[in-house]
Amino acid sequence: MMAASCRDAVLWSLSPGNAADGPQGRLLIEAMGIQKQLINLLMDCAYEGNATREIAKSNNFNPIVPAHPRRTQPWILDREKYRQRNEVERLFRRIKAYRRVFTRYDKLDLMFAAFISVGLICEHLR
Repeated sequence: MMAASCRDAVLWSLSPGNAADGPQGRLLIEAMGIQKQLINLLMDCAYEGNATREIAKSNNFNPIVPAHPRRTQPWILDREKYRQRNEVERLFRRIKAYRRVFTRYDKLDLMFAAFISVGLICEHLR
């Protein structure tokens, strides 16, 4: 999910539960397209790979993600900007407050995605 704030989701998609987050994140970044101005992209460690960072930079995003501790050449993390990532985590928490999303009652992806959309709409209207 790409979110603009703790209330606004910009883009999201479902992925298999056994799949890594990195490839899906790259697809979302590509779907956003090239931005007119530089935009900070706050990501967690699952998206710290070189491929994800390069796609973000090529689309005029400033990737703000902590480097893996075992990287031989880590980059400097802007901790002040990275602290703003909690807004996105708050959006996840609000969506998971809907019991139907949290427990995944729906067997069909279509129904589950529809209820997530309803949850996002409700959170935006609050």
